[in-house]
Amino acid sequence: MALIECPKCQKRISSKAKECQHCKVSFAGSTESLTKISHIQQSNKLMNHSLIFLSLFITGAVAWFWGGEQAQGLQAIVAVSCFVVGFVGYFITRVRLVLHKRKSV
Repeated sequence: MALIECPKCQKRISSKAKECQHCKVSFAGSTESLTKISHIQQSNKLMNHSLIFLSLFITGAVAWFWGGEQAQGLQAIVAVSCFVVGFVGYFITRVRLVLHKRKSV
């Protein structure tokens, strides 16, 4: 008996289990299709995160130069915070996406 990942919820279960004890998905059929579906769902989730962080990055850049001048005071703090969090989050999410796509299905 070995521990494997459930193709749907990615939690560790016994290789001899008939269904996942966490998400209750049945393994009576082909687990290959469940694995592919899970891989696509994870890719979509990472792409959504990437879009959110990119939007935050752009929002920070726009807020910094809103009105034709550089931001000052609280607006500058919010703009730089959005810019930095968006950039770092986008970069990390893209790295995670590349690593996820390299994983064979």
